[in-house]
Amino acid sequence: MKADIRLIVTADGSHTAVNEGLDKPYHSVHGAYQESQRVYIELGLLDAFDKFAEPELYIFEMGFGTGLNALLTAREAQTHQRRVVYSSIDAYPLSVEDARQLNYDELLGTSYLPKLHESAYNEPVSLNPYFTLIKYESKLQDLRTPDRFHIIYYDAFAPTSQPELWEPEIFSQMAQLLLPGGVLTTYCSKSYVQRNMRMAGLTVEKHPGPHGKRDILRAVKQYE
Repeated sequence: MKADIRLIVTADGSHTAVNEGLDKPYHSVHGAYQESQRVYIELGLLDAFDKFAEPELYIFEMGFGTGLNALLTAREAQTHQRRVVYSSIDAYPLSVEDARQLNYDELLGTSYLPKLHESAYNEPVSLNPYFTLIKYESKLQDLRTPDRFHIIYYDAFAPTSQPELWEPEIFSQMAQLLLPGGVLTTYCSKSYVQRNMRMAGLTVEKHPGPHGKRDILRAVKQYE
């Protein structure tokens, strides 16, 4: 099932989509680009480039959405010449027609967005020599995979819209997906979300957020 959305321009000039059923935007209205760059790229990807020496980094994204997080990751993988295998799940993806209206390639000088959204599900697709995408159209609760990841981008809708995706059981599932030393980053810093992460055995760090957001979270799976 495709998401029912409308596009809006956020404060930094980048688009986001608003889910009509939930009446919630996929990104911050203060700036979609600057939010994704801070929460997922700076706090997650760039830190992992320094932390892990493996030839390939494995990333799992909860909430493919507009594809902005994937696009920014593909750009950084190319820039740093580090290979990334990027798995992403979304139960209600955007239609290709809606995705074509997003302005990310124009804004950022990239050319990844069409292939991100038009690529087949359940098959690896290379966007550049350093970035491979695997998309799944499924609910997170139904995900079954033997893969383990260095980073999880946790980009579900807010707890007020999808509370079931912020429960202790979900973070236990995410902790199982992380490799030792792996990190989960998210924009949501509510106290009970932090508590649920700790219940899953993760060490929670609060970090300064992007414009319009005081705190964001990085949760770390400790080495065994």
